[in-house]
Amino acid sequence: MKAAFLVAVLGAALLYTYTAFVELTFLTMTGRLGPGFFPRVIGVLLVVACLYNLFVLARPSGPVAGEREGGDWRITAAVVALSAGFVALLEVLGGLVAMVLFLFAALSVLNRGRLAQNLIISVLLPVAVHLLFVVWLKASMPTGLIPLPI
Repeated sequence: MKAAFLVAVLGAALLYTYTAFVELTFLTMTGRLGPGFFPRVIGVLLVVACLYNLFVLARPSGPVAGEREGGDWRITAAVVALSAGFVALLEVLGGLVAMVLFLFAALSVLNRGRLAQNLIISVLLPVAVHLLFVVWLKASMPTGLIPLPI
């Protein structure tokens, strides 16, 4: 089942990467990074990650300590629900606030018992993404109903 899932994700990643290379330009007319830069990087990384995971899955090995065959569907459902909530709140709260809340909630599910670490990551990573896209690349992010002064 894992192999079938990885093959399906690999197919989607290949289609995504192909679209990023064919449809989106790497540089703008002025020589700045274009809309195809990040999708190309993400697509190539997705394909490499899928191929690596298929390779690891194909290797004969014993079960990893603590690994369960069935997985934990409650955690998966929680992350899916949090992702849907993130998308729903993106336009309402704005990109920065929605990312902070999403990361903190997701890390609370996935990284239990580490409140300080979760707080630090959930604040610093969205701020870094905001600075990268809004300040350095001059890209727009959703501002929300009440725009932040930064």
